[in-house]
Amino acid sequence: MTDQVMAAIDGSQFSTAVCDAAAWASLALAAPLTFLHVVDNHPQTAEADLSGNIGLGSREHLLEELASLDEKRARLAQEQGRLMLEAAKSRAIENGVAEPGIRQRNGELVETLAELEDDIRLLVIGKRGEAAHKASEHLGSNLERVVRSLHRPILVVPEAFETPRQVLIAFDGSKTTRKGVEMVAKSPLFRGISCHVVMVGAEVADMRSQLDWALMTLNDAGFEAHGEIRAGEVEESLRSYQQEHAIDLLVMGAYGHSRIRHLLVGSTTTGMLRKATVPVLLLR
Repeated sequence: MTDQVMAAIDGSQFSTAVCDAAAWASLALAAPLTFLHVVDNHPQTAEADLSGNIGLGSREHLLEELASLDEKRARLAQEQGRLMLEAAKSRAIENGVAEPGIRQRNGELVETLAELEDDIRLLVIGKRGEAAHKASEHLGSNLERVVRSLHRPILVVPEAFETPRQVLIAFDGSKTTRKGVEMVAKSPLFRGISCHVVMVGAEVADMRSQLDWALMTLNDAGFEAHGEIRAGEVEESLRSYQQEHAIDLLVMGAYGHSRIRHLLVGSTTTGMLRKATVPVLLLR
């Protein structure tokens, strides 16, 4: 099934919001919705060196027990995932989605999404997964790897989701953010939502020209568009604007090919994601 909204769910506290955000996106885009759960079957118990003070027979017996436990754990994880998928499907139907699909795969989330990428129009994922630390500014490692690997728009959802009414486009005139403005202008996802475009930097002719282009593009598409150039530090300026205008959806460009390989997303994007209390749509 091509051109679908795909929502990755797990046992984290973000999964309910992911369900609601995915249902909203599916209905707005008139696109099929599929919920995905990936069972990671990598053994949780490491094989220890048991050959010291016990005999070989005892060691083999323990390894057999460990293998049996891993097999049982995998079956339970699969069943738990199936129940989560059924619950997500029911919630989406309650939200108005006619026939949401469910898929369960074995393997790793990032590799699975890479295999399914051609079918994905929009990926919806929680800010952190069930295995991530619950610190408020921590990003799940899976999320960072997904953002690096996938070349599709990714909607990153916090613990709660409400239908957006005000969207903020973080704009710098780059090719990615110009493409983002054009996508917002064309996409049914944003119909009926007020758009704000913010540039951070000095009020110079080139910046004003770029902002005017963005506002004209949105206005021509029928949007109520507002724009501003703000001086100051990028993250702080965007966050202040968001709070002042009750913005409930951020649109940002993700990273490029950073020379520093451990930087998975651009520093501004990473900072905004870590502290975001509203959904963030990342564009590539």
